[in-house]
Amino acid sequence: MLERMKFTEGEQDKLLKSMTIVCDTREQKNEHITNYFDSKNIPWVKEKLPYADYSFKIPCNEKLGITRELYFDKDVVIERKANLEELSNNFTTERNRIKNEFSNAPKNKVLLIENASYEMMVDGNYNTKYNPKSFWATSLSMWNKYNIPVMFMKNPNYSGQFIYGYLYYYFYNIIKGG
Repeated sequence: MLERMKFTEGEQDKLLKSMTIVCDTREQKNEHITNYFDSKNIPWVKEKLPYADYSFKIPCNEKLGITRELYFDKDVVIERKANLEELSNNFTTERNRIKNEFSNAPKNKVLLIENASYEMMVDGNYNTKYNPKSFWATSLSMWNKYNIPVMFMKNPNYSGQFIYGYLYYYFYNIIKGG
């Protein structure tokens, strides 16, 4: 819908500033992320998302022809895992659930794994019995099958910036025609 509307540069800036991050209500231990949003005056709310942990919405702005909140959770999402142990559990004991979530998520999505690096996964530097080769293969298989790129975030203090930036530039490209 917004792709078909023409906005002045000033209106585009207002829309970008009004973008509100939606954090899923089931998301736990994400104070480092919400603290980042607060420190940068980025609007955010906790609301239930059908899948994934983060997306965004645009509040209504009748002056710009937006008569109700616009949700983008059917367009773009971020699934966050706190560490490789959490992802390992998803791939082993909750495999069908995670596959369902990945297959139902929108085309534009990313898997953010905190406190981790590619090397840690490949070298088995995590606290589970999941075989490193199997972990690596499952990650790449899921990436290809469900088109869900993996973003490793060794220092989780940068997660808030990544989440905001990923969603911001998704929206930026819609309204600026990028």
